[in-house]
Amino acid sequence: MHCANHRRRLHSVKPLGDKEHVPEHDPARGRRGLFTVRRAGGVRCVGGVVHDGAGRLLLVRRGRAPARGLWSLPGGRVEPGESDAEAVVRELREETGLTVRPGVFLGTVTRAPYRIVDYRCVPECGTLRPGDDADDARWVNRATLDTLDRTGLLTEHLTETLRQWDALPTT
Repeated sequence: MHCANHRRRLHSVKPLGDKEHVPEHDPARGRRGLFTVRRAGGVRCVGGVVHDGAGRLLLVRRGRAPARGLWSLPGGRVEPGESDAEAVVRELREETGLTVRPGVFLGTVTRAPYRIVDYRCVPECGTLRPGDDADDARWVNRATLDTLDRTGLLTEHLTETLRQWDALPTT
């Protein structure tokens, strides 16, 4: 993929006093949206769920704690003053070399002290290569994901979570 001028206005999740607007699923309405909730303790992080044109899922192997040596979704901490969208674009570029366009909120995972807000993302350009705290970065199909899960090389509950979010690889 080739990067042209990618200067898009990003969806923002802004703090408001002791509350913040957080994407949440509203089952009563059957849709996702922004809802105001009390800030949870812990370190706010973002993750990107990215599929390529063949339906494979983007995973990184963590090079540092937590989860060193395990495969997971790319992502990381939200820096002060940064929106979730800005953070997920930055983190995915740092860890994978890819520029992505953040999309819909998929869900939140808590792994104390981290609160990880995951978004579906669309790859726009770049060359896949591991960087920052990722030892490796790969597109994986369903069979590879199942093997990583069966051999204990995925972060805890990743396959189950992706299944709940309807985000498993399709190939």
